[in-house]
Amino acid sequence: MNFEDTDFRQEVLDIENPYDVKLVSDFLNDLGFDYKVDDVDCTMLLYNLNDEIVGTGSYKNKTLKYVAVAQKFRDSTAFALIVTHISNVIMQKHSTCFVFTKPKTAKLFQSLGFSIIATAEPLFTVLEFGLKTIKDYQVYLKSIKREIKTNNIATIVVNCNPFTNGHKYLIEKAASESELVYLFVVEENLSAFPFEIRWDLIKKGIQHLNNVVMVKAGEYIVSGSIFPNYFLKNESFDLVSQKQAEIDVTIFTEYFVPILGITKRYIGTENYCKTTCAYNTAMFKILPKAGVEVIEITRKALGMDKNNEPNYISASKVRDAIKNDRLNEVIDFIPVSTRDFLLSEDAIEVIHRIKSYSGRH
Repeated sequence: MNFEDTDFRQEVLDIENPYDVKLVSDFLNDLGFDYKVDDVDCTMLLYNLNDEIVGTGSYKNKTLKYVAVAQKFRDSTAFALIVTHISNVIMQKHSTCFVFTKPKTAKLFQSLGFSIIATAEPLFTVLEFGLKTIKDYQVYLKSIKREIKTNNIATIVVNCNPFTNGHKYLIEKAASESELVYLFVVEENLSAFPFEIRWDLIKKGIQHLNNVVMVKAGEYIVSGSIFPNYFLKNESFDLVSQKQAEIDVTIFTEYFVPILGITKRYIGTENYCKTTCAYNTAMFKILPKAGVEVIEITRKALGMDKNNEPNYISASKVRDAIKNDRLNEVIDFIPVSTRDFLLSEDAIEVIHRIKSYSGRH
């Protein structure tokens, strides 16, 4: 569909230009969205022939974001033009595209071929469109499924940025109490330690556990595609985080639990990260209704810290120590596989990334 064939014209914004950013920010602000320019790869505006802003749309990687049309133009073809254009751009690079939208607008995307994956009322619905869908990921899960004699099947989802003795303790605990453990490793490369390195460190660190199956988490578990930084102007950060977490846990519960026969999910207590805390809350809310027991294990600690509090092991403490050249202070936090890697030349790029990055991950 070409914009030249309509009464509208499109313009790609220069997201490095403060004027352009303010233009789209003001437009979205009036429609209830808090536009974050750092969280998009590209943004477009749609104008009519009188140079009025009709609507806008953005994308980040595989995900459509900030798709909105002014009230007076909602009976036009504007919405379809924006979504079709951005989807085509994404599909030129990827086999799937996602959208994270309000439940009341989900039907508009469905009319353009998108399929609903999950909803967390009243804020979010996630939909997908493309050659590959969640059904393909289910096929992958069936291919790695192990048949066992009981239903004592546990799961853990980890990022391991990096793999610590805290992660190792949780995995060993689940393995000792279950006949089989499916260990999902977050696949998206948004961490200081790339997926391939995290996977290798975990694999080496748990090779003594024969009843643990490592699983690539793909697009559907703690992924930027369905768990994006996406802010609604009139909603609190805590509520947005909670509803995003509910989306993620709902997908896990509805699509993956039945295939693998999961009956338990192990988690560690969360002492530091609000997002992870929201995620744990969502699990306690959703999983038991599907017959999955949530087992929360107290985070492993090594002695007391300077405030005379338990010195809990955390990956963020390890990254902070690396950043400040104090790895020796947390060397007991990490297993041999991680220690050997960090002391090798292979870790130079990762260490440089950690030292130059100012965020949490």
